[in-house]
Amino acid sequence: MKRALFDFTMPGKMILFTICIILITFIGSSRVEAGEQMYQEISAAAREGNHDFLLELVNSGRAIDWSIAQETEFEGNLRFLEVEGLKTNGDITGIYLVRKLDGTLFILSVPTGNGFGSTELEGIYKGLPELLGDKLLFHSLIAEAAVDGENYPFIRFLEQPQQLLLDRVFKISIMFMFFFVMLGMGLTLTVNDFVMVVKKPKAILVGLLMQWLLMPLLALGAAYFLGFYHNFPFIYAGLVLICACPGGVTSNLMTFYAKGDLALSVSLTSLSTVLALFFTPFILALFCSNIPDINIPVSLIMQTIIGLVLVPLTIGMIIRKKWEAFAQKATPYFSALGVFALITVITVGLITNSEKFADTERYSFMFYVMVVSLSLLGMLMAALLPRLVQIINYQARALSMEVGLRNSTLAVTIALLIQDLMGDFYSSMFVTTAIYGISMYITGFIIIMLYRKILPLDSNVHQSK
Repeated sequence: MKRALFDFTMPGKMILFTICIILITFIGSSRVEAGEQMYQEISAAAREGNHDFLLELVNSGRAIDWSIAQETEFEGNLRFLEVEGLKTNGDITGIYLVRKLDGTLFILSVPTGNGFGSTELEGIYKGLPELLGDKLLFHSLIAEAAVDGENYPFIRFLEQPQQLLLDRVFKISIMFMFFFVMLGMGLTLTVNDFVMVVKKPKAILVGLLMQWLLMPLLALGAAYFLGFYHNFPFIYAGLVLICACPGGVTSNLMTFYAKGDLALSVSLTSLSTVLALFFTPFILALFCSNIPDINIPVSLIMQTIIGLVLVPLTIGMIIRKKWEAFAQKATPYFSALGVFALITVITVGLITNSEKFADTERYSFMFYVMVVSLSLLGMLMAALLPRLVQIINYQARALSMEVGLRNSTLAVTIALLIQDLMGDFYSSMFVTTAIYGISMYITGFIIIMLYRKILPLDSNVHQSK
């Protein structure tokens, strides 16, 4: 019954490997720093409540003679830095920034008035909070003004920013695709898959601890000792994100090929997917709490998991219970959709964010070594540690796959949806989760080849579900 699910995923292996090569080759040539230092300076002032500096920025922008400013049109994103106790205009309690796709940053000059008043600018500046997180087309004026002896770039809108059609279609598409992927996963599950918690509680508990404690700790250690924790915090956040996501169908597939406990793998995937509603945002917030540049949108992540994971999973399980024959026939097609969704999300995300990948120092050789080594080390430790608590090798193989092979499609989707809200200038979270999601197929097969030596199977063990 499970074989149909797995057979349709095999063609995706070579495609994923090819995308990995393309991704590594594609990522940039020269480091782009425009705007990032200014963003860190202003965000630090916002965190520290430096109202004098921020108000001086606001007033300097308003004092500009916009009649002689340069008119321009470009694509980019709107950002907002909230400052407690600061009102710059009407109901605005912070500073809006506009970021071009190449990283150049502008401070938005909001015209004075009674809030947004009944002026002709009301329509242009109305609804700015709803535009956060979207890729926008800006038709604006740009100019510079001096603050404390340093020039800062400012921008003023001539028209209301418009979301790009490709960005709108892409975000809707990935949400629909992922919804149906998780619905397909639900078609493979029954209530009995969750009963394993009672039948094999030790293996399940050890698996959960390694998934959501061991792997985030490994991510923290690797990023800290290699310098990414301090120098490139969003790469670190990407590592934590992939480690905070549950297992996916891939772990079941690889457990099948590894001749591990498939029933345990499916049950652990099911349970971790449900528990991800709490653990994914909690682990992200916990492990990134000491990094000032990172503010995890917990509510958005929870909404994403509910709408794109738990709801379709439940619908799929209901369909499986009521129309089991249909569910079994449909499962292979949804499995193929899962591979297609991962390829599509990574490829389109790469294309639509290509301008952000020009930082060769950030995505250095050591970056790739770190990401690939994380999955290898995680699977290796998850293969050996269960032996300390007398978990048999048959089950340890399943736990190893579950720990190292995460739901990368979910991680990539979350990274793309929250990157602009978090100020992830160069889509580092997306790049990190995408590289991990691709390379884990390769590292998974490497670990499987090692199982014969480190996790030999007892021929007397009953190895069927």
